[in-house]
Amino acid sequence: MIRRDDVLRELGLAPVWRRRMRPLATTESSADVAPDVDARRARIASLDYDALVLDIAACTACTLCKTRNRTVPGVGAISAQWMFIGEAPGADEDAQGEPFVGAAGRLLDNMLAALALDRTDNVYIANVLKCRPPNNRAPEPAEARACAAYLDRQIDLIAPRLIVALGRSAAARLLDTDAPVASLRNRIHRYRGTPLVVTYHPAYLLRTPADKSKAWEDLLFARRVLRGTFAQSTSA
Repeated sequence: MIRRDDVLRELGLAPVWRRRMRPLATTESSADVAPDVDARRARIASLDYDALVLDIAACTACTLCKTRNRTVPGVGAISAQWMFIGEAPGADEDAQGEPFVGAAGRLLDNMLAALALDRTDNVYIANVLKCRPPNNRAPEPAEARACAAYLDRQIDLIAPRLIVALGRSAAARLLDTDAPVASLRNRIHRYRGTPLVVTYHPAYLLRTPADKSKAWEDLLFARRVLRGTFAQSTSA
């Protein structure tokens, strides 16, 4: 039996064009599917302190995991009344795995000592980011979001009576604002119910020593807030 295709080929009418079938829709591979943010946050919210530190060390939620040397979870008393939150680790912190160990850290320690405090007693120090950004640049929003569950869990576990946000990046993360530090000072804010005071980052004070007196005023204000001298709240 002569096939139609053979006849068309003999008449010089080949090739025969056939209708192309549309490919079946394919599902995304697991590598293309974004992680379940809510599930990750819920898992982190269930960790105790030691498990949290290990989880931070293994984190690959943002690209900073590719450039870090060490993660920098935090340091201090687990039941501290004061919690200081900075921006991100620098080169010294990335090398040692502890926040505020460079020149800015020495200035912070001196500020704490002036209040009869130190990082081993009644103080806990952490950063918005747990990994160093390349060249010490400011945290990017996606990086802050990736670390948000870790910082929130630290706050929950430590349950400080007062949070001190050091610098604009920390204030932006905790208060969801792009306002400058100068406009946020001398006010009682709150983060998830905890009183929060904003002051300058020690690294900024090293570059702008004239503002050290303002930072000292902020710490005295923070101490009065902690002691209950001020009870009003200006930010939820």
